[in-house]
Amino acid sequence: MELNPRGAVKSESPLAMTRARIAQSASPQEARVVVCEKAFLGHLVLRGNAGDAAFRAGVERALGLALPLEMGPLSLDEARGVSLQWMSPDEWLLIVPQGQEFAAEAALRGQLTGHYAVMNASGGQTLLELSGPCVRELLMKCTPYDVHPRHFPVGKGVTSVFAKSSAVIRRVAEARWELVIRRSFADYLFSWILDAAEEFGVYVASGASARPASHGAARELATEAR
Repeated sequence: MELNPRGAVKSESPLAMTRARIAQSASPQEARVVVCEKAFLGHLVLRGNAGDAAFRAGVERALGLALPLEMGPLSLDEARGVSLQWMSPDEWLLIVPQGQEFAAEAALRGQLTGHYAVMNASGGQTLLELSGPCVRELLMKCTPYDVHPRHFPVGKGVTSVFAKSSAVIRRVAEARWELVIRRSFADYLFSWILDAAEEFGVYVASGASARPASHGAARELATEAR
């Protein structure tokens, strides 16, 4: 079913109100951690039998990505903005660009047969992109999972405890990470991240502008989170 509203229906991300309260107070050129919500991406949960060759082949035909068969390695096509991540022995998280959820689901249903499930979970999750030279130090303050490059290379993703909650942690480039978080914890985790990153200098960007390793400060929510 196509879940994207058409016309004049207003959509708001899980962090719409939180971001509206942030007061930037320093130059973005100084930041060593940049935080950006990648709102309205398509999040799909895929269930099936990884031991079934027909299931694996069907997923690859539909998505153009190989099905990951173990925790850790991501199937990632940055050019298309599509990723597929192992979540459990019979569950995967598919993320696609905004507006492509229905097409991705239809492609999977057109290629898969037998016992499987595809569920659109876009409204229940959001993605935070963290970039800059001090992101690893920030993550070390937030999760007990080992994020050292020897243990967490580019292209790896895991689900772990994060700031007394949980998050899907993904390293998509040398100095760029992603957090997939639940809508219900989005405000809390965003505030925690701003507070934890304040010592490095943090800048909250919007949309694609998060890529540069800029610097700034978002102190209002950091103060509230203490």
